[in-house]
Amino acid sequence: MYKLVEFEDTVPVKPEDLSKPREEAILESLRDMYESRIVDKKFFVLRILELLEKSEGYIYEEDPNVYYDVKAKALIFEPMLHEVVFGEVVDVANFGIFVRFGPLDALAHISQITDEYLSYDKKSAVLRAEQTKRLIKIGDTAIARIIGISLEKKETNKILLTLKQPGLGIISWLKTEKEKEKKKG
Repeated sequence: MYKLVEFEDTVPVKPEDLSKPREEAILESLRDMYESRIVDKKFFVLRILELLEKSEGYIYEEDPNVYYDVKAKALIFEPMLHEVVFGEVVDVANFGIFVRFGPLDALAHISQITDEYLSYDKKSAVLRAEQTKRLIKIGDTAIARIIGISLEKKETNKILLTLKQPGLGIISWLKTEKEKEKKKG
C-alpha cells in the first residue's frame, strides 16, 4: 500500500555540501539516507517529497558534518498482510513464480498457485498446469493476496503470496473461467 507519511529525524550534511542552499543540501542528505531502502523492517521508502521543518544547524566536536533536526514528508510503500495486490510475473522457477508489485517482488510457491499439478518447463521458462494445460510465463499479470511478510533489506525481503482464493489468480486464467461461466448461463 502506498502512503504519504511525515517523520522526524536528525540529518547530517557533509562539509562539501554546505555551499549549496541549506534546504537542498538537507533534502539531498535525507534522500541518500532513506530512498530505495527498507526502514524498520516494515516499509520501502520511494521518495522524500519535501522538507517541512528544519532546525538551526549544530555541530559536534571532531565531526565535520552539520546536523539538522528535520520534519519531512515521504512517499512509502508498505505491504500489508492479507492485502490483495496486482502485479506482473517477472520470473518463473520450478518452485513457483515471482510477482512484482510496487517496488518489490514476492514469491507465490507452486503450492499456492493452483490445486492442479504444475510442471516446470526449463527451456520455455513456464509452469504448465497438467489437467487444463494452462501456462504461467514471464509477463503474465496476477492478482494475489499477501500471506507472509519479512522485510530485512531490499535484496533479501521475503513476501509470500497466494493465488488460490476466489477471485485471485493469473488474469488470463480468470478471464477464461469468466467466459466459460457466461457460456453456461
